[in-house]
Amino acid sequence: MQAAVLKPDPAAIRKAASLLKQGGLVAMPTETVYGLAADASNADAVARLYAAKGRPAFNPLIAHCASAEAAFAQGRFSERARVLAAAFWPGPLTFVVDAIDTTTVCSLARAGLDTLALRVPAHPAARALLEAFGGPLVAPSANPSGRISPTTAAHVSSDMGDKVDLILDGGPCSEGIESTVIDARGESPVLLRQGTVLPEAIERIWPGLEAGGSEDRPTSPGQLLRHYAPNARLRLNADNARPGEALLGFGPGEATLNLSASGDLVEATANLFAMMRKLDERFDQIAVAPIPEKGLGAAINDRLVRAADRG
Repeated sequence: MQAAVLKPDPAAIRKAASLLKQGGLVAMPTETVYGLAADASNADAVARLYAAKGRPAFNPLIAHCASAEAAFAQGRFSERARVLAAAFWPGPLTFVVDAIDTTTVCSLARAGLDTLALRVPAHPAARALLEAFGGPLVAPSANPSGRISPTTAAHVSSDMGDKVDLILDGGPCSEGIESTVIDARGESPVLLRQGTVLPEAIERIWPGLEAGGSEDRPTSPGQLLRHYAPNARLRLNADNARPGEALLGFGPGEATLNLSASGDLVEATANLFAMMRKLDERFDQIAVAPIPEKGLGAAINDRLVRAADRG
């Protein structure tokens, strides 16, 4: 049965919170991508979420909280981490920290780890739902594991409409890719996943940012090598399209679809997943124009490399 799609008005928020308290699954908009929300404390609900996505249980989930104070009540944040959180929360930055003994995020959601990934989203519908629910919600992207992330309610309905109990339609996601993730447990932060919070912005507040993470034993989402993948085969850094290929362009020039004709990386980031989906519906092969490895370009290229990997 296809899930209802509702605008996130107060009545829909109350309905969504009630479904979540009963162990249900609700697709909610965030500023990054649409998330598949479940009660972070309910192992049965989290198991249903893993099954709905076809997600490996060793891949931990991000717990979303209504406020920084609510997040601090779940994990151990250093003073430096709290200062960084104050600068970017609510927003698209996730912290991996040590879980405290009284955390309500269940072990299954943490993939059995002693660590915890936490974020305070900025989208008003997500915040309203978190406040109405009254506790952390895990909310990985609302799509089958490894596929292209959804940035509209229609994407969720197409991908998972028969596997969720309700879809909240908050419009297109403003950021368009998943959050930046850092490991905040040490003296210096470690970048685990690129996102729209740029490394240099983190460095200005907490210097010494390092690169890290493991594809074999992830400590946060988004570290698996094959991820964000269309059915079509991707060819990266292409100057033009070969016969039978679509061209996903960037900057001036002809293209089947163009992430940003003006070369604006913010616009390109917001368009990335939606345009990949449109081309994937029509083509078996997609050529992608070069994206500069600067600023948000690094995050775009991270998603493209993972999407192109065939294992």
